Amino acid sequence: LLRRALPDVQVRVTEANPRDVTWGFGVVFSDQALDFLNADDPETHDLIAPEMERWRNMTLNHPQGTVALDGIGFSAIGRLHLLQILQARAEALGAKLRFDHPLTDLNDLTGDLVIGADGLNSLIRNADPEAFGTSISYMENRFAWFGARRLFDTLTQTFRATDKGAMNAHHYLFTPDMSTFIVECDKDTFFAEGFDQMDEAATASRCEEVFADVLDGAPLVANRSIWRQFPKLWCEKWYSGNRVLLGDA
Repeated sequence: LLRRALPDVQVRVTEANPRDVTWGFGVVFSDQALDFLNADDPETHDLIAPEMERWRNMTLNHPQGTVALDGIGFSAIGRLHLLQILQARAEALGAKLRFDHPLTDLNDLTGDLVIGADGLNSLIRNADPEAFGTSISYMENRFAWFGARRLFDTLTQTFRATDKGAMNAHHYLFTPDMSTFIVECDKDTFFAEGFDQMDEAATASRCEEVFADVLDGAPLVANRSIWRQFPKLWCEKWYSGNRVLLGDA
């Protein structure tokens, strides 16, 4: 977007990961989010949109039965495929991308404007949290992000009551042969199940048992599928001097 708006400006993107490496599985866009993208950057929208899986409904699987919510448009795409499209688009517009370049010191960055799009553990923000008025807290629920080679017709929430407590799975198709499968539980269930003592393989095995009916025999696929807590990050300011925070940083 910077290159489109200011074609004479030099833009360099510094990425900690190697090229074509990411974690997680599918990325979901609502129809409205795609409308925003189309309004801001129709060329990129037209590259992404044909690659997406689409559905119109959302499904809630309760222990007492299934409820379909209609008229809710969503699309999904594999996270790595999305990154590859965005990288190619940025490079075609003249942005310089450097990969496998983790930063530990802001002095490694030079420029008139430094934008931190580096997530929860943002180096840009953490270098001077007081300047951004940063505060952070964590929700009590835990979640683990898996994939599954099982296709679902809609974005689905499946709720289960076990003898240890309540669990929920968010699952949706993002390629013709792969779905995202995120498992969530509250704090009490997390410790009652002993998830705090389990590795990835044991966690996946237990979640396969709980959601065996919806998985229909498909194993869960792990990719840094560790338990996390939802963070609530707040910044009073999103800029300080020539440093700006973007996205979930």
